[in-house]
Amino acid sequence: MIDIEVIGLSEPECGAREIELVNAVLQSARWSDGPMCESFEQAFAGWCGRRHAVAVGSGTLGTWIALRAWGIGPGDEVVCAAHTWHQVAQAVTLAGATPVFADIDYWSGCLSAGKAAQKIGPRTRAILAGNTNGHPAAWGPLRRLADAHGLRLIEDSSEALGSRYQGRSVGSFGDVAVFDFSQPSALCTGEGGMLVTDDDELVHELRYLRQRRVADRSSLSVGARVPLQAGMGELTAALGLAQLAGLDERLAVRKRVEGWYHAEMQSFEGIKPPYLAEDVDEVHWMLYVVHLGKRFTGSARTQMIDDLRACGVETAAYSHPLHRQFFYMSASDSIGRKRGALPDTDRIGDRALALPLHTQLDPDQVKYIVKTLKDTATNVGAGAAIYL
Repeated sequence: MIDIEVIGLSEPECGAREIELVNAVLQSARWSDGPMCESFEQAFAGWCGRRHAVAVGSGTLGTWIALRAWGIGPGDEVVCAAHTWHQVAQAVTLAGATPVFADIDYWSGCLSAGKAAQKIGPRTRAILAGNTNGHPAAWGPLRRLADAHGLRLIEDSSEALGSRYQGRSVGSFGDVAVFDFSQPSALCTGEGGMLVTDDDELVHELRYLRQRRVADRSSLSVGARVPLQAGMGELTAALGLAQLAGLDERLAVRKRVEGWYHAEMQSFEGIKPPYLAEDVDEVHWMLYVVHLGKRFTGSARTQMIDDLRACGVETAAYSHPLHRQFFYMSASDSIGRKRGALPDTDRIGDRALALPLHTQLDPDQVKYIVKTLKDTATNVGAGAAIYL
């Protein structure tokens, strides 16, 4: 069997800066809880325009810590979307609270403020909304909704580094914003994440709950709240600091790749341009996502993924909606049992297909990806339309 070189869904960019900073840590005496992590936090907070940043082991752990810091747990509810890539919303379950799934805006794929409002009840404590595949959520309406009901607003920005809404960068809208740096993030450290906030009191609780630090080990007192071991090591922070230094340039290169995709996609009849909401200034897509036509089913998409892989192109289902995953479907009174309860989530969930998007792509590879996609779409869907 001949191995086919596969065009990866994502490929991290590693250069001299990454190697230099990682080597600096390897040659130091501190591989955890050290100055590299603090430098990364300060630099990332500045990049986001927030006062504080707290480095964590993952976006999921970061969200869990934020919920704990606010005392959100058993008996509480958090309104969130089921349509997502990173499973940040699963932190709600880990905290012991109940995720209440609301439907999305069909065009942006983000949690709809109007539909979220219908899910708010006496036990609701927070709203968790994400910038889906890079497109900012409607943060103005979401903020007004949260304030009107006295709720915490958590912003999941894992997929949207560099995107801007109403003149502000993503990560600046939630009481806490969460970032995850695993692949396929444009800032990739392998694993790891970051919490950012402007709340001077909250940041102290976030840091306490994140981990028991070296400075705390001489204390004989028993804490009232048990911290997680959820910090970021110095090697990961070194990668993050190096990646952050080149992030703006990397985003610009990814924009060029996006332009090549747009040009090649015109070969599909009835193609729709990528959606950009009225209040959105700029979108940096995490991956290049296409929506398959109505004739396609979830099984047809799976066949397309297999066919593309056989032709040397790695693709993936953009989302497996949480409300249709076994854990949530098995829960009592789960919305997951009610097919059609989240019609726009279901509509997109079966037909969103993620294509490679990273700085290592060239125009010929993008042309090949789109041609191969067109061929397999024709074979599987009998010529059904594809929409961006």
